[in-house]
Amino acid sequence: MAHTARVALVGDRSPHVRSHTRIPGLLDALREHDGLDLDAYWIPTEDAADTTAMASFDAVWVLPGSPYRSEAGALAAIRTARERRIPLLGTCGGFQHVLLEYARTVCGLETAGHAETAPGTEAGDAVVVPLACSLVGHEGTVALTAGSRAEQLLGTESVERYHCAYGANPDHVDLLGAHGLCFTGTDADGDVRIAELPDHPFFLATLFQPELAGDGGRAHPLIRGLAAAAVRHAGVTA
Repeated sequence: MAHTARVALVGDRSPHVRSHTRIPGLLDALREHDGLDLDAYWIPTEDAADTTAMASFDAVWVLPGSPYRSEAGALAAIRTARERRIPLLGTCGGFQHVLLEYARTVCGLETAGHAETAPGTEAGDAVVVPLACSLVGHEGTVALTAGSRAEQLLGTESVERYHCAYGANPDHVDLLGAHGLCFTGTDADGDVRIAELPDHPFFLATLFQPELAGDGGRAHPLIRGLAAAAVRHAGVTA
């Protein structure tokens, strides 16, 4: 029997993280303007390691707010969504941890690390590294790859907002790409800003924060895309 689509909001909820405070309004906007009704549950990263519980959701949204209290939990949630073909959106810290999970689990780079949470990681193993220029409070244009899911949702380019200081290590982009992760959004300098899996029902991660787009009265197209994918996964007719 069809049920209301259930989405796991994976992150350590805080009133001090602006994207977190936007979530209730965005859920209301999806319901009111797009007819996409989601039953959303906040899942602290410590609890996200429960793969059986995570597999019961129709979508997983790994939110900003890293370093997470449990890196292992965030990575487990991402892996569950990837392997069980559950729609996933990772934003900011979620993007960073999508790269980390993919490097370790799919590419076989077991020592892959995040320079913020594991500063002792050997330079060659750091998949997430400090950005040459911090993007905290920055807004910039992202160019989308033709034919990608991101391009279908956003068009050929989009102006997006950031609040981060860490991103993909350019030295590992080819390795990740060789194992199937597609980089479908770049900034003006060609630096990676979006990653996706084309053969997955919906698996997309962005370094920028679509939660911060506009005044919060309408959901960003990528958030609408996740919600629509969740509804499809639940077997609900939108």
